[in-house]
Amino acid sequence: MQPEHRTIPVGTGSDARDIAILSRPGSGPGVIFLGGFMSDMMGSKAEALDEWAAAKGRALTRFDYSGHGISGGDFVDGTITRWLEESRAVLDTTSGPQILVGSSMGGWIALLLALEVGAKEPGRIAGLVLLAPAIDMTRDLIYARMTPAERHEMETTGALKQPSAYSDQPYLITKKLIDDGETHLLAHRPVALRAPVHIIQGVLDDEVPWQVSIDLVAQLAEDDVVLTIIKDAGHRLSRPQDLKKLIDAVEAIA
Repeated sequence: MQPEHRTIPVGTGSDARDIAILSRPGSGPGVIFLGGFMSDMMGSKAEALDEWAAAKGRALTRFDYSGHGISGGDFVDGTITRWLEESRAVLDTTSGPQILVGSSMGGWIALLLALEVGAKEPGRIAGLVLLAPAIDMTRDLIYARMTPAERHEMETTGALKQPSAYSDQPYLITKKLIDDGETHLLAHRPVALRAPVHIIQGVLDDEVPWQVSIDLVAQLAEDDVVLTIIKDAGHRLSRPQDLKKLIDAVEAIA
């Protein structure tokens, strides 16, 4: 059976946009994949999860943030607030406990979503699998790495283009994205999700240093956390052996 493609509306008026979803029916707990910055739901990690879900009869939902993939909206309007709102809307299309699988920026959004939902709907989040989670990335992984000249350009023009090692298209970093990110910083404070967490991190990651995941383990002091450090892996975590660790982590939660 092929996954169902549909769109859902998010936002109102001039802020309205259609979010593209691929949902595979199956048993639970369901799995929701949250992709990274400037990635889409057809990447290798999402595809590996879909193959696993098809083989195991498990429910899987994947989607594109606005301005990404085949969803509506403009990338230039993107903020963590906006993409978090869309992630919550996608979660609302599912029923029962869900495992959130977040890659890079999607790891940060998955944590924010779990914090929001866990307080209101205990048991709704069955667990999290975080792949090189880009916690507080707007401040610590983007703005902190800008040169004074780049910061000046972003401040005066509202945006900055940076080359990407993962795409022919440059990263578009807007001042709006950076400013909005300040309202979502976890900032090394204690975080209680009340759900198990498995973090997978490569030591050779040039985008998200492995120390970020070490620090996150300390923040999640009240939760059951497993950290897998892969010494020869980079940021993509898309080699066959990395994808196997992803699937094993999801199966270990439920």
